[in-house]
Amino acid sequence: MASLGYVCIGTNDFDRALTFYDQLFGAMGGKRLMPAPAGMLYALESGAAVMIVRPHDGASAHHGNGNMLAFRVEQKEQVAAFHALALSLGGTTEGEPGPRGPYGDFAYFRDLDGNKLAVFHREKKSG
Repeated sequence: MASLGYVCIGTNDFDRALTFYDQLFGAMGGKRLMPAPAGMLYALESGAAVMIVRPHDGASAHHGNGNMLAFRVEQKEQVAAFHALALSLGGTTEGEPGPRGPYGDFAYFRDLDGNKLAVFHREKKSG
């Protein structure tokens, strides 16, 4: 059996990316966990971990088409709040906050390097 340990997000401007993620992840209850040779590992309140990294091969970081990290939030209002925070930090929108059919409320944005992120809220089913 295996479980996801952490994910990496590449950056071309490490200091600028850390400023962005310190604020974004801090608002989500996350914090810097530890530095690594190529980056910084963040621990989120949920137990998930995200590493912001300089690419190991020395080439430029670039986002992948179709790649995305999605963060589940506890309250519907947080979807719009985290989307707005990301934009205020220099991110760009990829989809305004709102309902997405029967799946819940979602918002999409890109970080400073063009990596696509989402925040979403889905009501927990009872029973």
